[in-house]
Amino acid sequence: MIDLFSMPRMRPLVHGLCLSLVLGSLTPAWAQLRSKDAPTVNPRIPVVGNLSTELKIEGMQITSDYIVAVVNQELITHTDVEKRISRIQETAPAGTRLPPPDELRQQVLDALIDEKVQVSQARTLGMAVSDAEVDTAIENIAAQNQLTLAELRQRMQGDGLDFGRYRTSLREQILLQRLRDREVNGRIQITDADIDAFIASDPAAKNEVQLNLAHILVAVPEKATQKQVAALLAKAQDLHEKAARGVNFTQLVKDNSDDPGTRDQGGGVGMRPVSRLPDIFVKAVDGLKVGGIAPIVRSNAGFHIVKVLEREDSAQATYTQQRARHILLRTTPQTSTQDQLARMADIRKQIVGGQASFAQMARQYSEDGSGARGGDLGWASPGQFVPEFEKVLLTLQPGQISEPMVSRYGVHLLQLIERREVQLSDEQKREAARAVLRERRFEGTYEEWARELRAAAWIEMRDEP
Repeated sequence: MIDLFSMPRMRPLVHGLCLSLVLGSLTPAWAQLRSKDAPTVNPRIPVVGNLSTELKIEGMQITSDYIVAVVNQELITHTDVEKRISRIQETAPAGTRLPPPDELRQQVLDALIDEKVQVSQARTLGMAVSDAEVDTAIENIAAQNQLTLAELRQRMQGDGLDFGRYRTSLREQILLQRLRDREVNGRIQITDADIDAFIASDPAAKNEVQLNLAHILVAVPEKATQKQVAALLAKAQDLHEKAARGVNFTQLVKDNSDDPGTRDQGGGVGMRPVSRLPDIFVKAVDGLKVGGIAPIVRSNAGFHIVKVLEREDSAQATYTQQRARHILLRTTPQTSTQDQLARMADIRKQIVGGQASFAQMARQYSEDGSGARGGDLGWASPGQFVPEFEKVLLTLQPGQISEPMVSRYGVHLLQLIERREVQLSDEQKREAARAVLRERRFEGTYEEWARELRAAAWIEMRDEP
């Protein structure tokens, strides 16, 4: 079952070849590119009729690939479609209901057409991703997986992947992410009046900043008959009545919930900002006390029985600030990530061994403006640092020094100085409201922008040879 508590900006499953998947851990799931695939046709050469490529297997000649669509001279092949389908099937969470094969294939083709339209638009706007940027991204992927570049290539070769095609795919996905961030975010306008209305009336701002909810899902099949829906609703009503009477909710979840993602945790998802919870759940529990059971909620997945486990009142809300220092060594075409990691490991060894203080080494080696201050970054709020930096910082105790880590800026060494709890100011509450509104509007704005681009594109569909 798809995680119902995922971020609102999450794309539909078939549109899910996002940057996080391409840059993810080294598993067969990132294998969109196989070395046995047919060679990629130059998308800038005009194509007449259909085109197929051929392979010879043990002396037999077979047709291995053909073009299914041309989008502004960008090509989509049969192999592209089949690889994307395989990827979705491999990476879909357990229990996810995928569309029927023909419908899934059409959705995948539509998603690939959208991507090619957007790639074409990025090139029209003069956007590009340099070889150096791709090299840095690949080095960071290797470092984050604790591999050298040679080991990364060897792992890919063992999985039957072609390194050149992987680079091409990575370059395209970075380009798409930049285009979407630039074009879609630029269309979203949030006024002070919007924020005032949100704070005054929206449950997401009115009563709490964060909620911890648990739920039981009674799944409803996509093509369920009225009789089936009625039976499942009766089951949900029975579970709701038991939960309201005080029957152990955790046991009800384990025995009855159709959501494998939360079933083993008693249905709980942990404390989350309301902006990261489904609106229908937030509205259903509006006004409920801790321990309260909301009326039955209906979503596209089925019927939900929702319980409030914890809530945090906005009037008492605080957030954690962290004061840290760091040393930064930047990567360049002449100095690889691996070289800088080795150099940073030596710097850390000297600090831990007492040969020099962190501040001294920061002033001597850091390639960041904070170096003159001994690497001190001052007090920082959540979200101020890049995610990979903040993730490591949260694992440290005051005074502790991290292992060398990689971000988009280079190689860092971190030291947490201290933490403190700070109450949210009115301005910070307004900024939080702005972020929630922007997140809610992103999906619709993206879809509108994508439709406009596609309507203006030249698209030619090709028949199977």
